[in-house]
Amino acid sequence: MTVPVLVLVGPPGAGKSTVGRLLAARLGVAFRDTDDDVEAAAGKTVPEIFFAEGEAAFRALEHDAVDRALREHAGVLSLGGGAVLDERTRARLKPHNVAFLTVGLADATKRIGLSAPRPVLQLNPRAQLQQLLAERLPLYREVASIEISTDGKTPEQVLEELLLSE
Repeated sequence: MTVPVLVLVGPPGAGKSTVGRLLAARLGVAFRDTDDDVEAAAGKTVPEIFFAEGEAAFRALEHDAVDRALREHAGVLSLGGGAVLDERTRARLKPHNVAFLTVGLADATKRIGLSAPRPVLQLNPRAQLQQLLAERLPLYREVASIEISTDGKTPEQVLEELLLSE
């Protein structure tokens, strides 16, 4: 059975994709982002799926993409920020090496901006991001074997911390 070297979880703006690509390159393995998998399967962007079909449809596609990636991918895997909302996904993550990249509200806001096309942050982005961070924190911690703060750090600094924690 193929398993990812490392699975990255965390909220929007934590740097999962950026750090994941750097880590994969450093380790000489492939990088995979389940949001990309969802978009490829649906033939639409994540925001288009949310707005045309709703969050429930997106979450179903996301669950399938995560499940498939956990079975097929042997490199570094980045999950969408909300993937941990699914209880089945959290259960599937238990045997894996999972790193939770944390980010505070100020840094997340700087990184993703308040006008970014993020469907879960559409109405009042700052307030929604703050609520999202608070609600998902215990879920990220439930699945993580490593927790690294990305606040005030470059992607390269986060990469070094990840490598030292392995």
